[in-house]
Amino acid sequence: MSEPVSIVTPPQGGVGWQDVTTAHAPLRPGRIVLWLVVLLVAANFIWICARNENFGWPVVGAYFFNPDVLRGLGFSLFLTVIGMVLGTFIGLLLAVARLSDDRLAKAVAGIYIWFFRGTPLLVQLIFWYNMSTLFPQLSLSIPFGPALMSWDTNSVITPLTAAIFGLALNEAAYMAEIIRAGLMSVDRGQAETASAFGMTRRRALWRIVIPQAMRSIVPPTGNQLINMVKATSLVSVIAMSDLLYAVQSIYNRTFEIVPMLLVAVLWYLVITTVLNIAQGYIERYYARGDRRSEAATPAQSPAGIGDNA
Repeated sequence: MSEPVSIVTPPQGGVGWQDVTTAHAPLRPGRIVLWLVVLLVAANFIWICARNENFGWPVVGAYFFNPDVLRGLGFSLFLTVIGMVLGTFIGLLLAVARLSDDRLAKAVAGIYIWFFRGTPLLVQLIFWYNMSTLFPQLSLSIPFGPALMSWDTNSVITPLTAAIFGLALNEAAYMAEIIRAGLMSVDRGQAETASAFGMTRRRALWRIVIPQAMRSIVPPTGNQLINMVKATSLVSVIAMSDLLYAVQSIYNRTFEIVPMLLVAVLWYLVITTVLNIAQGYIERYYARGDRRSEAATPAQSPAGIGDNA
């Protein structure tokens, strides 16, 4: 026997249901005026900058794709990728240690985060670069005993390794707190349910907890990645040929300081714009489970009224 079909009569007055799926807020005259004022001010500022000869736009165009600039740009991207990969991996280990029940692991992770977040990155880079001043020899030895192996510090801590260590270890402290906050945002019942089904804590972490935590981890991680791109400019103080060092080398020869700095600024803006777009796609990917259901089609009545039971 077929189920009874509910019939809904339209409201009194002869007016039926209205389709509001394409409805939008009415335009307000005040908002239109505000938009016009903002666009006018922005256009005026762009026009002033474009006509100002002190910016040296011809020089900017001539050096924008300069081979030295592109090599510096590639090195900055290389440091960004290496620093973020190592920093994220170490940060994950620190976050797990901070959330563990082991007091020793929690204390060590807490001290690490306290130190590297509490000191400027520039100072850390300089210390790594001058490590040979503090320790001329790096050795592997028994505590309070003889050295088993030793290396010359200058052969191990080169400007490149100093830059990688400085960026990665500093980034790990920030990523540890980001990942820890993301893991804490997942309901504890998820891990308990996985344990009830026989999954180990490590497997539950990788298969259940971390995928759900990514929705909270991705946005601040994207910010950290953008900050890492800009932080690579600090390695110029230890004579690394990054993007900023490349433009500095050029304007030291040509004395075109402002145009060459604009070259660096424009390249940084290009990189961060691409990263912002990529971050938006990744955020939508991990937030797809939280999207609201599609609006009812015109053939459907509100809240499913009129559908077959």
